[in-house]
Amino acid sequence: MSASSIVSGAGRAILLAAVVRRHHVGVHFGLPILVLVLLIGGGVVAVQRRRDRRPLSDAPSPRTHHHPLRVPTDGQLAAAGSSGTLQPNIGGRERSGHHLSASKGIEDANASSGKAMPPGHYGISGLLRSEWTKLSTVRSTMWTLGVTVVLGIGISALATAETRAHWLSSPSSHQGFDPISTSLIGVIVSQFAIGVLGVLVMSAEYGTGTIRATLSAAPRRTLVLIAKVIVFGVVALVVAEVVSFLAFFIGQALLTAPAPHATLGSSGALRAVVGSGLYVGVLGLFSLGLATIIRHTAGAISAFVGILLVLPIIVQALPTSLSLDLRRFLPDRIGAQIINGPANSFPNAFSPWVGLLILVGYTAALLGIGAVLLVRRDA
Repeated sequence: MSASSIVSGAGRAILLAAVVRRHHVGVHFGLPILVLVLLIGGGVVAVQRRRDRRPLSDAPSPRTHHHPLRVPTDGQLAAAGSSGTLQPNIGGRERSGHHLSASKGIEDANASSGKAMPPGHYGISGLLRSEWTKLSTVRSTMWTLGVTVVLGIGISALATAETRAHWLSSPSSHQGFDPISTSLIGVIVSQFAIGVLGVLVMSAEYGTGTIRATLSAAPRRTLVLIAKVIVFGVVALVVAEVVSFLAFFIGQALLTAPAPHATLGSSGALRAVVGSGLYVGVLGLFSLGLATIIRHTAGAISAFVGILLVLPIIVQALPTSLSLDLRRFLPDRIGAQIINGPANSFPNAFSPWVGLLILVGYTAALLGIGAVLLVRRDA
């Protein structure tokens, strides 16, 4: 499900980005990117399905332990007949007829293993290790992060290469051209992959029912959510920053003369690159908050994609004065303002850092509501 959701969201994001930025990167930019996304997404889905399928012949057969039944001899039968207390000897062990209590059995098992029972106390460090184990041992994590890197860097490379190839043949696109935002256009797509992973961090446990085991082992539910936020937030931020910097450097290397290019020392370049990584990382926690509230994978992913893609279209259909006032509060406009250089700032929009603080506020509100519902609702 995660790979299919990535392909769907990425395809719509690419078409939207191609329409909005067609005067920057050319009309031929959308088709090769869309084909690339479909190929990558289809390959991910195919590999996942192939690994999930296991023929019945390859399934491990359950191991059955056969205990030999000792048949009593004639002498034993005669003795048992006189005493009336015959007890079968199964597996070489005589059964006394008295059942051990559960606590006695546990004590014997612990004594035989030589290990003491755990003390029953846990803290944030143990929960962090638990969440890291769950996140790092699931295949969907590696696949989703791989799609994030491939789309974030690959689409940026395609955008800059296509722009450089058609630079002399399309002089109309030179006006207002921003090399910074062109090299970071892949971040628009990678945000969907990070968002899907953020949803799965919480909703996958509800889908499989393992959330009950998690909350039984760690009854302090708010602490469990904090551990998920810390572990996933660090992973999302590191991956997003790596993708942002690599996309920028590769994109600027492809923008050779006569096309203009930028460096980290250019006006607004470092802010755009670092801000893009922060934006994607915070957006991943945003989706985690949605999943904590909704608790359903398909519903949370639909809500996340709808907020990023459908809600801007609805707001755009409102009267112009109202649309301009509301549009700047939406996450997609905040991200576009962060990615764009100073020359292409949107009118009536918040500054990049103010917009990022607003997005952090949205995320904190969703996580706060999710924490309250996590405590009050049954698992």
